[in-house]
Amino acid sequence: MSSTFRFLQGVHAFAGSGLEKPSALDASLTYVVPDGVRAQVLYFRGGNSSGELVVVVLLRDGVPMRYFPVGARGDVHVPLRVVEDVESGETLELQVAAPEGVSGSVVLDLGLVEV
Repeated sequence: MSSTFRFLQGVHAFAGSGLEKPSALDASLTYVVPDGVRAQVLYFRGGNSSGELVVVVLLRDGVPMRYFPVGARGDVHVPLRVVEDVESGETLELQVAAPEGVSGSVVLDLGLVEV
């Protein structure tokens, strides 16, 4: 069985609208599982330049799947040991939620494997 690695990554500016209101950052942070394969999320790494806690939200078909809090001027690395298949045609997207009025940049790296 062959596998292909995929990554949603980059440095992206954000402006907060409230921790309960995640917002899209960039189209490059969206991934649609190709026909005939499944995907599995392997890890998440993220950093936050702002002086406040932000939350990176992993959405699956528009529904929150995982929340990754990233502390003020901090970083996080989360190896995802629970294997959860994401089926063909499903969409994954990273969004960021931050307190209203907070702005900064996030460094994001989400690793996936197609099987």
